[in-house]
Amino acid sequence: MVFNSLHFLVFFIVVTVWFFRMQHQKSRIWLLLLSSCYFYMMFIPVYILILFFTILVDYYAGLLLERTDGRRRKLILSGSIAANLGVLVFFKYFDFLSTSLQPLLHALFPSVRVPYLDLLLPIGLSFHTFQALSYTIEVYRGNQRAEKDLAVYALYVMYYPQLVAGPIERPQNMLGQFHEFRPYNWDNVKEGLLRMSWGFFKKMVVADRVAMIVDHVYDTRSHQSSLSLVIGAIAYSVQIYCDFSGYSDIAIGASKVMGIKLMENFRNPYGAQGLAEFWKRWHISLSTWFRDYLYIPLGGNRKGIIRTRFNVFVVFILSGLWHGANWTFGLWGVVHGFLVTVFPGLKNIKSGIAKGGRSVAAIRVTATFTLVTLLWIFFRAPTVQDGFAYVAGIFSFSGSRLSTGLNTNEFLLAIFVSVLMFVAEARIKRFYFRSDILFYISICLAVNVCYFLGVVGETKFIYFQF
Repeated sequence: MVFNSLHFLVFFIVVTVWFFRMQHQKSRIWLLLLSSCYFYMMFIPVYILILFFTILVDYYAGLLLERTDGRRRKLILSGSIAANLGVLVFFKYFDFLSTSLQPLLHALFPSVRVPYLDLLLPIGLSFHTFQALSYTIEVYRGNQRAEKDLAVYALYVMYYPQLVAGPIERPQNMLGQFHEFRPYNWDNVKEGLLRMSWGFFKKMVVADRVAMIVDHVYDTRSHQSSLSLVIGAIAYSVQIYCDFSGYSDIAIGASKVMGIKLMENFRNPYGAQGLAEFWKRWHISLSTWFRDYLYIPLGGNRKGIIRTRFNVFVVFILSGLWHGANWTFGLWGVVHGFLVTVFPGLKNIKSGIAKGGRSVAAIRVTATFTLVTLLWIFFRAPTVQDGFAYVAGIFSFSGSRLSTGLNTNEFLLAIFVSVLMFVAEARIKRFYFRSDILFYISICLAVNVCYFLGVVGETKFIYFQF
């Protein structure tokens, strides 16, 4: 089930109304848990068994961690991590490793052949795997008490708004909220529905519209001019942001309606003045996850500048591979890691020109956006070779003929809604109107804009594949 579907609209209304009609928190827990199971099973029903397996492993691992001392605690944690990562590696990376290592194995052992299983990746596997890992790690560290109620823990992993594309939540934020009974609150409903409306606008009106430009340019890359390739690359930057942050907005809004708070996942990332700052604003739940569970355990910045940069580099490589089983994602992570570890050496230069004020800030923002956009090319390209060919096409300066796959009016509309979205997002601090009249007007306007200007169709969100 995807958010931008009539199916989800009916599902959300029924579940939310039923949620508030229940007067016992235990009943609400079971309602949300069963609803989340139904939500997930709308993709590939049998894959819910994978979730059940990891939930049981981590639930009992948490109980054992709280009762055990000494070395056994490390063995229990290691077993939990191995089970979760084992499932992730098998379904997400087995075929990738099979095809990548086969030439080497054939050269060394001609008779050995690694099977290709053609596995279909369970939707959102990387997201709920990392969320499950954070639970056992936090229990091991003593920052979280083991959850005694299996239904509550299962809901922590399977909570439908953020099940398939985040935000990746910590147990300290979610488990307590699931135990607390929250009465109906009109202010929460207003704020949540407005946030959802904004997410639908970003997905249906902006992301899915510029996606038509992206698909056309990438599919016909070899016949495109440099100008068209530039437009296609910028369009993808807009698409991936509006698609992913739009999902987060809908998830945060749907939770807010029920009085449940999810963490913010984006803070105007394209307004960053450097790549390091960009990653503090983009997919915040993943960036902080890698910081707390990989970067800091590796030593963080406590062991000298060389070790610090090495740790950062490792984080970016693994972050790239987390996104997908393809060398394009690995290269994307490597280049990001290289640039982030090199640019700290330019601090003196930056401080020397800091007096330039807004003009210098604008230059930094433009430079950062340009770098990010160039690297997104490899994120979108099917192969590394295609990515380099696309970049080479941009810098070949092969004419200014523009071909976007849209007519003039559609293209201008895509530009208009994109600019409108970025300007509005830079100014909006909170999705809330004290006046009920303004709220109703805004909701009606959002519905009409999404219906008449949006791209209607149950298109999946980009990050579902991860």
